[in-house]
Amino acid sequence: MAENHQLSPWWSPARHADVRPFLAARGAITRATRAWFGEQGFTEVETGILQVSPGNETHLHAPRTELNRADGARAIRYLRTSPEFAAKKLLAAGEQKIFEFARVFRDRERGDLHLPEFTMLEWYRANAGYDAVMADSIVIIAHAAQATGIGQFSFRGRIADPFAEPELMTVAAAFERFAGIDLLATIADGNGNRARLAAAARERVRITDDDTWSDIFSKVLVEHIEPNLGQGRLTVLFEYPAPEAALARTATSDPRVAERFEIYACGVELANGFGELTDAAEQRHRFTAAMDEKQRRYGERYPLDEEFLAAVGKMPDASGVALGFDRLVMLASGALRIDQVVWTPPADVT
Repeated sequence: MAENHQLSPWWSPARHADVRPFLAARGAITRATRAWFGEQGFTEVETGILQVSPGNETHLHAPRTELNRADGARAIRYLRTSPEFAAKKLLAAGEQKIFEFARVFRDRERGDLHLPEFTMLEWYRANAGYDAVMADSIVIIAHAAQATGIGQFSFRGRIADPFAEPELMTVAAAFERFAGIDLLATIADGNGNRARLAAAARERVRITDDDTWSDIFSKVLVEHIEPNLGQGRLTVLFEYPAPEAALARTATSDPRVAERFEIYACGVELANGFGELTDAAEQRHRFTAAMDEKQRRYGERYPLDEEFLAAVGKMPDASGVALGFDRLVMLASGALRIDQVVWTPPADVT
């Protein structure tokens, strides 16, 4: 009987009844989050899903489609991996505080914490440092727990109190503490020294000849750092190394690091935020390098969104953050897998 229940479709009454409490929790968290943003004077926006470019990060993959124009011409479009490009265009247009519950898409991602289609809660503050959205994130996570009445988050044997004062830790401190690696010693002029990091990490992770500095960094992060984060309370991991800046600006205090942070609970990454880069030439350079690496590794590249690059140069100073809303609901509702907290799971994970 249990086996038949497991194999039944997600819309079977018995299986739906099992997840209905998690879906009710999702509704409560959504209402509480919208109310908080309203109290803070944010405007809720809805940006387009089909984009000229889905994002320009090496390891992010997006579904693609073709649009047929009235004249018969075809245009390639991608399902976005984030609403970030459109949101920053709105900042350039003059919006000051915006948020969106965005449906986003990521190919090649499956698992207890990954779905190919999911909800990203993303928000931006013009004329505010990234400590502002860092503080926002902590409040929103606590509001989610308050909305469901859960006392602590729990996942795979780890627990975290969402109401406790969060742990603040730089990436460099985390690498020293959990892996015994002096990370900043492997960075110069904003670039990672692959040989130095490989030598420092060779006793900690398996390194192949094809691994770049970023590959080695990611292996150490996943295997030795992330499992230790968000234990007992939330962890804010900040000052990411400059080679991992993505769309964040370099810190004025130390060019080896960037104004980027991530928040963890029970070893689960919940949020990724930036002090936003507003140098269009630097952003183009980073995107081009990332697409070159994507071409080398995967044999494909995504076009650059020229409108986005133009908007970057006209943006005010700003900060922004992307929070995995389904993951937050999973922890705040006590669910075991991310597909338990979405109303209609993707066909290939049901």
